[in-house]
Amino acid sequence: MKKNLKTTLLSVLMLCLGMAVSAQDNVVDEVVWVVGDEAILKSEVEEARLNALYEGRRFDADPYCVIPEELAVQKLFLHQAELDSIEVPESEVIQRVDFQTSQFIANIGSREKMEEYFNKTSSQIRETLRENVREGLKVQKMQQKLVGEVKVTPAEVRRYFQKLPPDSIPYVPTQVEVQIITQQPRVPIEEIEAVKARLREFTDRVNKGETSFSTLARMYSEDRGSAINGGELPFMGRGQLDPAFANVAFNLQTPEKISKIVESEYGFHIIQLMEKRGDRIRVRHILLKPHVPDSALVAGMSRLDSIADDIRNEKFKFEEAAAVLSDDKDTRNNHGLLPNPNNNTSRFEMQELPPEIAKMVDKMEVGEISKAFTMIPQNTGKEVCVIVKLKSRINGHKATISEDYQRLKDIVLQKRQAEVLEDWIRDKQKTTYVRIKDNWRHNCNFKYPGWIKE
Repeated sequence: MKKNLKTTLLSVLMLCLGMAVSAQDNVVDEVVWVVGDEAILKSEVEEARLNALYEGRRFDADPYCVIPEELAVQKLFLHQAELDSIEVPESEVIQRVDFQTSQFIANIGSREKMEEYFNKTSSQIRETLRENVREGLKVQKMQQKLVGEVKVTPAEVRRYFQKLPPDSIPYVPTQVEVQIITQQPRVPIEEIEAVKARLREFTDRVNKGETSFSTLARMYSEDRGSAINGGELPFMGRGQLDPAFANVAFNLQTPEKISKIVESEYGFHIIQLMEKRGDRIRVRHILLKPHVPDSALVAGMSRLDSIADDIRNEKFKFEEAAAVLSDDKDTRNNHGLLPNPNNNTSRFEMQELPPEIAKMVDKMEVGEISKAFTMIPQNTGKEVCVIVKLKSRINGHKATISEDYQRLKDIVLQKRQAEVLEDWIRDKQKTTYVRIKDNWRHNCNFKYPGWIKE
């Protein structure tokens, strides 16, 4: 029965191949590839091409050859992910969709311009993104499973390095280690009370039925990532949220009920419960941040300049000041040393640093302490006063085993993983039904020739 069903499905797909979905005899879409039981539509290819152009991608070959092949490879991984029962949490999907939508709006200029660019409503864009993101995450998880057991030994890394021609040895850009002390400017109590009064006003307006929570969130919330969705956050566990925010949110019992005002590291919130599922919740929130007056910033920088002078005069060490005086919770227990989340070390290439810090340390000497400056960390969005110390600098150089073993190991590991995935794709091609419409295969030099079975 399963074999007959599969044959029927393939027959339907083959009948569709090259046939138009018509409206008044006008072709609006067509099936251009079939991979297994899955069709690749011309509209999918066109949408992927437009997205690639938006992202600034350049193609070395005809995009109408490259893109369908990439989609076909994705179909192979998705089919295997289905066989292996690989799932993606919905909260992870929504989080990615929220981020990508925010990026589109920020880069294009507004929600209206985004809708005009893609010729879709915001809801349609989000729905398309949701499916694309879910499939992309499934492909990633499937690939991670396939290469999960791949390991490289120190001997393999040495052999790889020894065989490299001199002109192929990787160049390692300048790397630095930076220590940081931050202080949060003191906000006048009058400003804090004004923010709380606005949030109480919002609560009253919603409770009186004058407007909706989501409308106010879109208009006034300073969490722009969620504001565009009416303040909605995806399903999250307690550990994914700021502790103060989580304590209030998880104590809400009635959907649509609005919380008391809660202060987190991001500012002040009111929260509305939408749904609870076990140990996860979905809420709306409105965030307002007290305005930091210029006088508070000047005072904060003056305090840090005084601390820097005391360190230079050897009254105490930078590491001691970071542990006792810094407001930066991520570094104060680590001697102020800034961690690089991209490589799990404390080494940064200059472009990886926050731009304000990179600009400051670019011309500093090792051991030098900067003058005070201000910056807005991405994780909080609240302006802080900062001094930094340049702990170390490794100037740009050709990679060596002694100084850059981890980087070379990562290169070899990535090479091995890519080989494993390419071998898997070629093997999968041998047992997968593939049909390509004639005018979508001519003059195409595919990366994996096994698509065409003569």
